[in-house]
Amino acid sequence: MGKDNGEARKFDPTFKGPIHNRGCTDVLCCIIFVVAILGYFAVGILAWSQGDPRKVIYPTDSNGQFCGQAGTPLEKKPFLFYFNILKCASPLVLLEFQCPTTQLCVESCPNKYTTLSKAYKSDQDYYKKFCKEGVDFSKMSVVEILKDKLCPSMLLASKAFTRRCLPAFSTLKGGVVVVGNQSTFEDEGGMMVNATDFLDASKKSNIVVEARQVAMRIFEDYTVSWYWILIGLVIAMVVSLIFIILLRYLAGIMVWVMIILVILVIGYGIFHCAMEYRSLQAVPGADVTIKDLGLQTDFAVYLQIKQTWLAFIIILSIVEVVIILLLIFLRKRILIAIALIKEASRAVGHVMSSLFYPLLTFALLALVIAYWAITAVFLSTSNTQVYKVFNTSECEYSTQTCNPETFNTSNITTQCPDAQCLFAFYGGETYYHKYLILLQFYNVFLFFWCANFVTALGQVTLAGAFASYYWAFKKPDDIPNSPVFSSLGRALRYHTGSLAFGSLILSLVQVIRVLLEYLDQKLKAAQNGFARFLLSCLKCCFWCLEKFIKFLNRNAYIMVAIYGKSFCTSAKDAFFLLMRNIVRVAVLDKVTDFLLFLGKLLIVGIVGIFSFFFFSGRIKAVEQTAPTLNYYWVPILTVVVGSYLIAHGFFSVYAMCVDTLFLCFLEDLERNDGTTERPYFMSQNLLTILKKSNEQTKTVD
Repeated sequence: MGKDNGEARKFDPTFKGPIHNRGCTDVLCCIIFVVAILGYFAVGILAWSQGDPRKVIYPTDSNGQFCGQAGTPLEKKPFLFYFNILKCASPLVLLEFQCPTTQLCVESCPNKYTTLSKAYKSDQDYYKKFCKEGVDFSKMSVVEILKDKLCPSMLLASKAFTRRCLPAFSTLKGGVVVVGNQSTFEDEGGMMVNATDFLDASKKSNIVVEARQVAMRIFEDYTVSWYWILIGLVIAMVVSLIFIILLRYLAGIMVWVMIILVILVIGYGIFHCAMEYRSLQAVPGADVTIKDLGLQTDFAVYLQIKQTWLAFIIILSIVEVVIILLLIFLRKRILIAIALIKEASRAVGHVMSSLFYPLLTFALLALVIAYWAITAVFLSTSNTQVYKVFNTSECEYSTQTCNPETFNTSNITTQCPDAQCLFAFYGGETYYHKYLILLQFYNVFLFFWCANFVTALGQVTLAGAFASYYWAFKKPDDIPNSPVFSSLGRALRYHTGSLAFGSLILSLVQVIRVLLEYLDQKLKAAQNGFARFLLSCLKCCFWCLEKFIKFLNRNAYIMVAIYGKSFCTSAKDAFFLLMRNIVRVAVLDKVTDFLLFLGKLLIVGIVGIFSFFFFSGRIKAVEQTAPTLNYYWVPILTVVVGSYLIAHGFFSVYAMCVDTLFLCFLEDLERNDGTTERPYFMSQNLLTILKKSNEQTKTVD
């Protein structure tokens, strides 16, 4: 008999697995969780009634109107035009997120360079497209128009990027930067401006352009390869299912084959990288380093330098050595882990519905993520239009809020002749707008809480199902019908409060980690070394705390599923049970996790290598079938990530099964002694390895 806190543990001799006569646990936390969910719905309804996602989609002019919005006078004017793009280089842009210049919605961006003075002599109709409404060239002079800021002083050849008209930069031979084949321009003050002067104002837009070009190429790759990607994911699912079925009947052989194949796959990867490295020895320019190469939009360039392949060789070699050393030093523990995996294979084989439960978890998580994202967008766009005073000279009213309808009659224009009342951003003065940041925080916190609750529900459901298998004396005859659905019903009916309690603790730690990451980003420029050191220590401590809480919660949910006790009691029982068997926990459980990880790695490796040879056109038999791609790594990476998620979904069931059986196995050793009154419930295989036996041998599948 084991001991708990110095006292002999009292076991129920009639215990035969998950108890059925149980009551509701952690009712207070259940009530708090339900109230929080109702509040979450209220926040969503409030955000949806106040928010306007169009603010994210459409650019806004100086009056805060949406360019290109259907059903408005600006429907046919989808592009935003800046009167003076040079003003966008001002530091004020970083503070107000708005260029201090007039902005206008236009039908198309200007395609040539011209000035207002030239427009008076010819082509007035074309120039009026980029002026405010009501401008009459026949009644107003150039000076009057510029003074009232009714038209821009000049037009530049532009292109539309993210629905904004930005200078169309290009480079001639010799590195001369031009805009529309012109390198110098006359500004509104009659001064000559070089094309390079516009670069600073368009610097951020250039990054957007590069990202947009890469995104468009990636999108093109997906359009021509999506069905092949789906085929690859189906293959990954089939391979995972075959792997699970083979584990059911050939667990021992499969584990060793899996280990050998992983070593061979990594070894082949090292060999392939070495051959690529060797082939680049005589290639001119292959000695360029990744640092010297910088950021390239064509990622295939990195595969043409030796340093990339050398990095691959080093990383794969380290992984290979670590795996081999672990296998050498933990070979004895691997035998027990294999026996546990065999038992888990039998459990999964008798509870096949457990393999499909991750689909429900995935659907619920997708619902939580979608609700959070939509609510976040509506909250962030639920502000009203705010106008501020923008000017180029010194003015005491600068950056103050203003009303565009009464601005021209105020004394601001008298004291600051060049001041303008322009749309700045979306904000507000109401209580709703003042506490908007708290609502966003509430949205983030409830997202973590709900996501963790869904994960906890899946863990306690699977734990209850697999515990029913373990504590069935005659397997599979004593296993209840539909153990997964029975366990799910018990969890929702009796233990919603316990799941909410464990999820709440984990969510608090995760939110603190998010706040620390936010502070870290804000304080990156700080020169205080002690503050950075303290922040790094806090981040490390809370990362460790999160990992520990996840481990403790997982085992607590198993005890909740079996005994039906409250979360704290279950966590305490699980913790002391694990501490009494710390050697087995530290070695056996982790070795099992490592073997399951190798299984996922093997599936991903097989599908990844196949997709690499197919999409790169290296399989001669299907060379003509493979799609033509800009970046062949796009479908490969998609298939690899998707394969890992699919394999993780299947193996997460296995991992939960192993953890549940492991905890039941430890309970079995402490509860029973092999006598007729208290026989062991573990399989004959585990009894043999542990050199234990029952006085009356039980029937084992």
